[in-house]
Amino acid sequence: MNTQARIADWVERRTWAVVGASDNRAKFGNRIYRVLRERGYTVYPVNPTLATVEGDPAYPDIASLPDGVAVLDIVIPPPRVPPVLDQAKAAGITRIWLQPGAESPEVIAHAASLGLEVIAGGPCAMVESRSWPRAADTASQ
Repeated sequence: MNTQARIADWVERRTWAVVGASDNRAKFGNRIYRVLRERGYTVYPVNPTLATVEGDPAYPDIASLPDGVAVLDIVIPPPRVPPVLDQAKAAGITRIWLQPGAESPEVIAHAASLGLEVIAGGPCAMVESRSWPRAADTASQ
């Protein structure tokens, strides 16, 4: 499946988690989290150092997330990504969106070795989401 087809498929999956979600509104982890939430997605912040993000409970790791996460959006530096991929595989989360700056050849190879589907190398979920339907738009269809 090419990247655009993968994006189109993943947009329909309304439960996401953002690894690297932050309480700092200037950081991409916060901005992506807020944009997804504003679009009507169920979105969970993952950050081991925070209790909340934007008033929502933060989760310390992938294993702590509620069931049903369909897409894992990763906004952390590449050296910290491989253990997150291992946790995602163990949790049965196979769709991984590596935000620009979170990917590296090693990270992408590790994801492939785990059999994970990956979007990497440029598309930003926050930018792409500008054209995604809001929850209210899809509910009326």
